[in-house]
Amino acid sequence: MDNGSLTSTLKRYFQVGSTVGGLATRVAGQHYLGRPIDDAYAKSLKDALGNLKGPLMKVAQFLATIPDAIPPEYANELLELQSQAPSMGTPFVRRRMAAELGLNWQQHFKKFDLVASNAASLGQVHKALDHSDNTLACKLQYPNMQGAIETDLSNLKMILSLYHLWNKAIDTSEVQQEIITRLLEELDYEHEAEQIAIYRDIFKDNPIIHVPTVYPELSTKRLLTMSWMDGQPLLNCVDKDEAFRNQAADRLFEAWYKPFYHHGVIHGDPHPGNYLLTDNSHVQLLDFGCVRHFPDSFIQGVIDLYHALLHGKPEQAVHAYETWGFTNLSHELIDIMNEWAKLLYDPLLDDKVRPIQRGFSGANGWETATKVHAELHRLGGIKPPKEFVFMDRAAVGLGSVFMRLKVERNWHQMFEKLISQ
Repeated sequence: MDNGSLTSTLKRYFQVGSTVGGLATRVAGQHYLGRPIDDAYAKSLKDALGNLKGPLMKVAQFLATIPDAIPPEYANELLELQSQAPSMGTPFVRRRMAAELGLNWQQHFKKFDLVASNAASLGQVHKALDHSDNTLACKLQYPNMQGAIETDLSNLKMILSLYHLWNKAIDTSEVQQEIITRLLEELDYEHEAEQIAIYRDIFKDNPIIHVPTVYPELSTKRLLTMSWMDGQPLLNCVDKDEAFRNQAADRLFEAWYKPFYHHGVIHGDPHPGNYLLTDNSHVQLLDFGCVRHFPDSFIQGVIDLYHALLHGKPEQAVHAYETWGFTNLSHELIDIMNEWAKLLYDPLLDDKVRPIQRGFSGANGWETATKVHAELHRLGGIKPPKEFVFMDRAAVGLGSVFMRLKVERNWHQMFEKLISQ
């Protein structure tokens, strides 16, 4: 390692250690010493992580989706990181584009906006125009991300240890390995291009769910050039009329779950910033860096558990848990796991028009999760399979989207139609 890289790595190590250590101290103090929630610190934590960029920011986003991992006030701030990350300036853009496409990189474009259109945890997007007047989205990775991931992941155990400060219900060793694997994949834009190709094939005959086209001649491992996707951010559509919101929900449901149940893949990051809606509620899918592939047996286990809960067949539920790799399942532990499963499957088991969660609030979910985690803690905890990490993240994330849209659908009939096709 050269001196510049070593200096950069050491600097980041101390920045990350200070940020994570500060969060650990404050959360522990609030839990054990009864200190009040500090809203100002929650906001400053978000700003600090946003300025650090990189893998730690992705981990923070994920941490914010785990019930009881950190106080909700912190979780709400961290969930905003992806869509509001500060962007890198023009000198960085010029250097990185030259490194990826050569010193004469600008000759590939008729127009290239040096100011980022949006910025996320691992990279930022620039709008461009090629010589055929195609509007492009150039996703440019931030500098030193490979070194940053090595530094940040050394702090992952500290972040996940927050979860164990007072709740040992979940063994997060598989969680840690899964996050590492997915983060390494997200650094490889050639891998993301392959995932886009898979999704384009899945929806090739669907006129209302759109996936970008990749321009391989203008792409590398750290630069991904795609067709530009126009549309409104999801959160701009919450005040649309009921018919629009319901139609959008139907299409989002299909966009996320058809790939999962029919092809064994799922978009593992259903953040509101990762899709756009057109004026006629077509769905524009964005950001395929976190796509999780599942074996057929895992998908069948999801369906088996649904039928077990729907028809009251406990032996089928046990079979599903064992298919996923759960071991040493006592009757008491099975009952607790079923409580958690019923929370996740609840809208699919209820054959009527209803919100994804009653009252358009996640409060009931957090209360149930807290109760389940307390019982799991009492029984010594469980070690969920690694596949659960991003499947649950997708389910929770998409559910929160439906709550924000305030839609009411017959989720049971939508699901039955999906799995019977």
